[in-house]
Amino acid sequence: MLKRSLRYLWAIPYTALGVLLGVLVLLAGGGWRVERGVLEFCGGRLGRSFARLPRPFAFSAMTLGHVILAVDRPALTLLRKHEHVHVAQYERWGPLFLPAYLLSSLVQLLRGRDPYLENHFERQAFALAKRPKAR
Repeated sequence: MLKRSLRYLWAIPYTALGVLLGVLVLLAGGGWRVERGVLEFCGGRLGRSFARLPRPFAFSAMTLGHVILAVDRPALTLLRKHEHVHVAQYERWGPLFLPAYLLSSLVQLLRGRDPYLENHFERQAFALAKRPKAR
């Protein structure tokens, strides 16, 4: 129990941001649920807006600490395993996760590779979730 609590505390800066965005999703007509200790928010006008962002900012689902934000329920269902790998990464890396993630993307970009698909954390999530690589 203590170990699990420490993992939640270690990721709490990003979880707090995720909860804030999740509240905005709810205010825009979206829904929420708890799945395996993770808050999931999806749908509504804000969900549709996420999907229409220009590349590279558009996403189907995104994880912030112990919060998953998805454009809609089908995307959440399809990407849940992948996003739960990111939850575990936040638990491992805590406040260092986002800088490490961005650095990994930058390294790939400088190597002329896709900064999303070749990102170390995404490759791990795709491998562990055993899902096809899709944006």
